[in-house]
Amino acid sequence: MHRRTRTAREPQDLRRYSGGDGDDCVEAAACPSTVHVRDSKAQDGPQLALPPTAWSSFVQFTVAR
Repeated sequence: MHRRTRTAREPQDLRRYSGGDGDDCVEAAACPSTVHVRDSKAQDGPQLALPPTAWSSFVQFTVAR
């Protein structure tokens, strides 16, 4: 997993995950009512904003695969 220093604008619970080769990176930041997800290489690109229940279902689905 790639790690770097957080900026002042990033939430403390920001997490970064990457595939084995480090080329497929995703960031997820959990807030009380929303989980924000984006491609770490395209930080100004599209982002997902999901309710925590939807994020939890997605994670459970992907882990089961």
